Amino acid sequence: MWSGPRNLSTAMMYSFAQHPDCEVWDEPFYAAYLKETGLDHPMGAEILLAGDQDPKTVIAKCTAQGPQGRPVFYQKHMTQHMTPNVDRSWITQMTNVFLIRHPARVLASYDKKRGNPTLDDIGFQQQAELINLVTAHSGTAPLIIDSADIRANPEKMLRLLCDKIGMAFHPEMLSWAKGGHPQDGVWASHWYGAVWNSTGFAGAEGPLPEVSENLQPVLHSALDIYNRIALHKINP
Repeated sequence: MWSGPRNLSTAMMYSFAQHPDCEVWDEPFYAAYLKETGLDHPMGAEILLAGDQDPKTVIAKCTAQGPQGRPVFYQKHMTQHMTPNVDRSWITQMTNVFLIRHPARVLASYDKKRGNPTLDDIGFQQQAELINLVTAHSGTAPLIIDSADIRANPEKMLRLLCDKIGMAFHPEMLSWAKGGHPQDGVWASHWYGAVWNSTGFAGAEGPLPEVSENLQPVLHSALDIYNRIALHKINP
């Protein structure tokens, strides 16, 4: 499951973690991404200590069976973690789903947690590149699902998604316990506050938020990419 930050990705990981056939992994490339880029992220030192900093090792684990041996190994990936120096060929071995969200909502949320995000920070360009890679390999567009559609009707969209990836839908996927998940990354205390306090998907989103003037150029660039990708999303 590929998305940028602030994009329902943790809620989706919690949802699939409730499925009896699934085990989950939370952003396995985060430490390698910080090591390569040198970016200053909240809890960066803790992330580097806790995670695997070698992308080749991470790829080997991603393409193997999950450590619990369950039929489905659900991996929550951030598209911005796939920097140009990271081999992407392994992705074509996977069942790939791309989770998208309107960039105004992404930027407004991200700016509160880590100010002044760039286009690279929010992963829209990298997501388009990965979609192009998967499309070129398979000859068809991959599965794309919009977080707004999930929040508007979680059961319907999860049933559609499960059907398209060949999984049985389980009603347990619609709820989870408060307080986080054992597979949360060490960064969870900074980023996951809202989902920690939830027991299921939040309701439909309201009007688009205001985006600050300094982020308007990022919004316009990301919106162009989002609109092109959204043409191919799963239609609710």
